[in-house]
Amino acid sequence: MELTAIVKAAFEKAFPEGDFSGVRVVPATDPKFGDYQCNDALKCAKQFKMNPRQAAQKVVENLDTACFEKVEIAGPGFLNLTVSPAWLNGQLATLSAQPKCGIPQSGAGKKIVIDYSSPNAAKQMHIGHIRSTVIGNAIDRIFRALGYDVIADNHLGDWGTQFGILIKGYRELLSQEERDNLSVPYLEKCYVLSAAKAKEEDGVWKEACKQELVKLQQGDPENLALWKKFIDISINEFNRMYDKLGVKFDTYRGESYYNDTMPGIVARLQEMGLAVESEGAQVVNLEEEKLGVAIVRKSDGGYNYTTSDLACVEMRVKEYDPERIIYVTDARQQLHFKQWFNIAGKMGVTAKLVHVPFGLMSFQGKAISTREGNLIKLDELLAEAQRRSFEIVKDRGGDETLAAQIGIGAVKYTDLSHDPITDIDFSWDKALALEGNSGPYLQYAYARVCSLLEKVEGVNVDELKAFDVVTPQEKRLALQLLEFPGAVVRAAEAYKPSVLADYLFQTAQLYSSFYQNSPILKSEETVRNARLKLCSLFGEVLKTGLNLLGIETPRHI
Repeated sequence: MELTAIVKAAFEKAFPEGDFSGVRVVPATDPKFGDYQCNDALKCAKQFKMNPRQAAQKVVENLDTACFEKVEIAGPGFLNLTVSPAWLNGQLATLSAQPKCGIPQSGAGKKIVIDYSSPNAAKQMHIGHIRSTVIGNAIDRIFRALGYDVIADNHLGDWGTQFGILIKGYRELLSQEERDNLSVPYLEKCYVLSAAKAKEEDGVWKEACKQELVKLQQGDPENLALWKKFIDISINEFNRMYDKLGVKFDTYRGESYYNDTMPGIVARLQEMGLAVESEGAQVVNLEEEKLGVAIVRKSDGGYNYTTSDLACVEMRVKEYDPERIIYVTDARQQLHFKQWFNIAGKMGVTAKLVHVPFGLMSFQGKAISTREGNLIKLDELLAEAQRRSFEIVKDRGGDETLAAQIGIGAVKYTDLSHDPITDIDFSWDKALALEGNSGPYLQYAYARVCSLLEKVEGVNVDELKAFDVVTPQEKRLALQLLEFPGAVVRAAEAYKPSVLADYLFQTAQLYSSFYQNSPILKSEETVRNARLKLCSLFGEVLKTGLNLLGIETPRHI
C-alpha cells in the first residue's frame, strides 16, 4: 500500500539504523481518528529507549505530507492520518483503471496445488461435501486472481475395501435392469445391501468380498473393468454437481493413482530409520513431537491414508515443484495432517504444506448423519435452493436461471461468510434473506447498481471526468473501496474466504448508507457524474469479489 511505503520511509529517515520492515498503516478504527492510523512509533520508541511521542514527532518531521491533509500525534504516540481529497480521488482513478480492481500479482511465477472436495466414488455427494468444495474453490479462485499458477486436484476416494463389497454386490444383488442402467444411486444401493450381508455371522459373504478385492488389487481384468466403470460413472455424477456449483478441477487423481508407489515409501521410511515394526505393522513414532504414532503399513500388509498422502505429496513435488500445497478437509483430520506433514518434512519435502480445517455443518438445528436420516443429497439441496429462490423472484419476472444463480449463491455464501473452522447451522431463512449478511443481499446490491447506471441515458460512466469525493458518506465508501486489494491478500494469507466475504458485506453496507444520503440522478450534473463514478467502481469491486467466492452476479433481480 502506498501510504505504508510513505510512512515507512519517514521512519527510516528519522532512524536510519532501525529495522522498520514491520511498519503498517491501517484504516482508522473511527473517523474521529482520521482516515488511517500507524502505531509503530511505540515500538520504535521502545527500540531506541525514548519517549513514544518524541519518536512519533521525529517521524512526522521526516514525513512526505503531499498526500495528507492532516497528520496528528495522539495518545502515547499514535499517528492519525487524514488523506487529502486530491490523493483520494487519484487513488480511486488508479484503482478503477487497473485490471481485477487492483489485485496485486504477488503470485506471478509461483505454483501451488490445492486439494479439495475429494468425495468417495460410488456414493452420492451430500450436504456434508459442500464445505470442502466451496471453501476450496474460493481459495483456488483467490490465489489465481493473485497471479499464482494453481493446480486444483480432486483427490477422490477411489480405492480400498469398499470396492470388494461393491463388485460382489454388483454381480449378485442388483437386477439386470439396474446393471444395464448403472448410476451412482444404484451403486450406493448396491454397497448398502452388500455391506449389510457382509455383517452376517457366518462371514461367507464378507470373505467373498475380500476375495473380489484381492483379485482387483492383483489386476484381474474383469474386476478392473468393473472398477473403472464405477469410477467413470462416479466422476460423471460429480461433474454434474460441480457444473451446478461452477467448480472446475485440473486433475482427478484418487488414491488408486498412487498405489504402485506406496511400497517404496514404506521402504524408504525403513531405510531412514523412521518406520519400525510394532505388532506386525510398520509405524513412525512421533511421540517426541507429541503427535502419537502414525501407522504407514498395517499388520495385514495394507496401506492407509498416511502412506497414500506421503506418496501423493512426493509425486506432486516431483511433477509440479510447487511453492506450497493446500489441503481443505474437515477439522477432525487435523492430527492426521500434522503427523504426515511432520514425516514428509523428515523425508525432505520442502514445499510448504498447509491444512485448512473446517468445522461441521448441521441443518436447521440438527446434526447431519445417516443414522438421523437427514443426510441431505447435494442434488436435493441445490434443487431446493433453486425452488425457494424462484418463489422470491418469479413476481419480479425472474426465471429459473436467475433462481439458480441466487439459490446456489445463497448456499455458497452461507458457508463462505463463516470462518472455516467454525461449525455452521444451515438455515433457509438466513441463507435466502434479502437483508443482512447473505448472498442474495450482495447480489441485490450489485443488481441495484446496474439498474442505476442503466437509468442514465446517454452517459458512458467510463468516459466521465475524474472522481470527486466530498461528503463523509462518499469518503467512507471511497476509503473502503481502496481496501479491496488488501482484503483479497489477507483472505489468501489466512486461507479464509470469510475475510473477503466480511469485506464485501461491510462495503455493501457503506454503499447503502451513501446511496440513502446522497442523491444521484437528481443532483446537478457535475455531482451526479462524480457519484456515478463512485457507484460504478463499487459495482466492479463487488462483482470481482463475489466472483472470487464463486458467486454469480446477475444484473437484474
